[in-house]
Amino acid sequence: MQTRIRGGRVIDPARGLDAVGDVLIRGDRIVTDADSAARESESGSASDSDERLIDARGCVVMAGGIDLHTHIGGGKVSLARMLLQDQFPGSHPGRSEFLPAAAVTGERYLEMGYTTCFEPAMIPCNARSAHAEMAEVAGIDTGGYCLLGNDEWLLRMIADRVPQAMINDYVAYVVTATQAIAVKVVNAGGISAFKFGTRMLDVDTPHPVHGVTPSQVVRVLCRAVHEIGLAHPLHVHASNLGVPGNIESTLATIRAADGLPIHLTHAQFHCYGDDGPYGMSSAAAKLIEAMRQHPNVTIDVGQVMFGQTVTISADTMHQHRNRGLARPRKSVLVDVECEAGCGVVPFRYRRRRFVHSLQWAIGLELFLMADDPGRVFLTTDHPNGGPFTTYPHLIRLLGDRTFRETALAEIHPDAAASSELAGIDREYRLDQIATMTRSAPAAILGLGDRGQLGNGSIADVVVYERHDDLDRMFRRPKYVFRQGRLIRSTIDGRADDDERCRIEPITLAAEVDCESGSAERAVGRFDPAVASAMRHLRISDDEMGDVIGSRVIRHRGTGRTR
Repeated sequence: MQTRIRGGRVIDPARGLDAVGDVLIRGDRIVTDADSAARESESGSASDSDERLIDARGCVVMAGGIDLHTHIGGGKVSLARMLLQDQFPGSHPGRSEFLPAAAVTGERYLEMGYTTCFEPAMIPCNARSAHAEMAEVAGIDTGGYCLLGNDEWLLRMIADRVPQAMINDYVAYVVTATQAIAVKVVNAGGISAFKFGTRMLDVDTPHPVHGVTPSQVVRVLCRAVHEIGLAHPLHVHASNLGVPGNIESTLATIRAADGLPIHLTHAQFHCYGDDGPYGMSSAAAKLIEAMRQHPNVTIDVGQVMFGQTVTISADTMHQHRNRGLARPRKSVLVDVECEAGCGVVPFRYRRRRFVHSLQWAIGLELFLMADDPGRVFLTTDHPNGGPFTTYPHLIRLLGDRTFRETALAEIHPDAAASSELAGIDREYRLDQIATMTRSAPAAILGLGDRGQLGNGSIADVVVYERHDDLDRMFRRPKYVFRQGRLIRSTIDGRADDDERCRIEPITLAAEVDCESGSAERAVGRFDPAVASAMRHLRISDDEMGDVIGSRVIRHRGTGRTR
């Protein structure tokens, strides 16, 4: 059977399309009228009964949403659930607003029209656990970014000045072994330095043992990611997260990339000045100006949203600094082998606190000052800045100036007075919202078959009923199609959870060439420094499918160069 979504306003930035028209679905793919007619002529005439009609008049039709940075799997999430089990409502802790169980996570993403999500902090030695938990996020496709930049192997290779080609092979091996789609660095060198008693490590400060600087780590990894052909740039959690004045560290991190592609994640937390009576100010304008000067830079925002949440991060240095701010007053700090760390600190953002209000305003400034929505991605760094379920509210803040001004009047008055929000007239258009939540995430991750509605794309299609209240519009779509299956409908109240759970779990991974012999030779002499041999990191496709329960689909980036 073919499904025709008829008469909606189809917004597909990947094809430059914003017009009333139809979207056709056959099986799990989107097809054009011409392609459909050709198939029908081959198989014989098609009757009207072979086509299901969906009336989308007065509605907006988009591809399924893509969240490129959301913490939905791995040990840190499990630790947070164990720490906060007494905080969850009633007898259903899995339905927590800010830390839902894996199955509930999938349900809530689909309810908003999101169909693909990525865990951005997958420690290599914990990759199996992360993939297993993501396989339980029923109904949505997932992927992970492997963490490098604090592992003993890499730090020693940089310190010993091994050839870049050898480091490239090591990075390619870890990406392939852990079934990752990208590489992330968290506080480059800082997590390792924390284990030796260092409590702050700036971008050009040498590591207390290895002598390498964070800028060296970022430079080497940016080059490795680029040269092995990963589509997504190095995903960077910069030094000095949350520290007033850290904009200088962020700008130094940009310079460390030497013009190569670099993605700064949860940039709001790295965008602080140290001016004013509170010793903290917005530096959003400085980062936006740096982005204009450096077209190699993309960001996701990590918007703060008011309310209770929990911060979870591999950045133990930062989490150790903030543990006294925990609400409720308990936290967890963990060293993970010799690869990274983990810190869990519950937190409540309050709109009448100066710092929290300023963080909220800085995130919105970044969104609204940025010229190109294809370089600024909508995230809350779930759950660190707030739960992903606040995305519809955030979209309304971006798309409705009057609503934003009302919200601005409710925050701490000194934060509102020091913010440039009141003077920004810009309102995001629907095509710009589609860009930063659909087509741009797909493009930056090298996913050519999603984030768009072109012929042959995966039939992840969302129909939103047009409404002036963008929160209401984006909170509950009229229809959600996943791989061509109708799994959400507000017309008949349908939420087909059985159909959702029958959707095969998919892991999206990168396809790179890997010279394992070179990588193993590079780290062989360091094996005594870690708890397990590098070969134990490898997760085969068979293990992913037969044990973890997720089928791997690989996407190739730009191709390997040497």
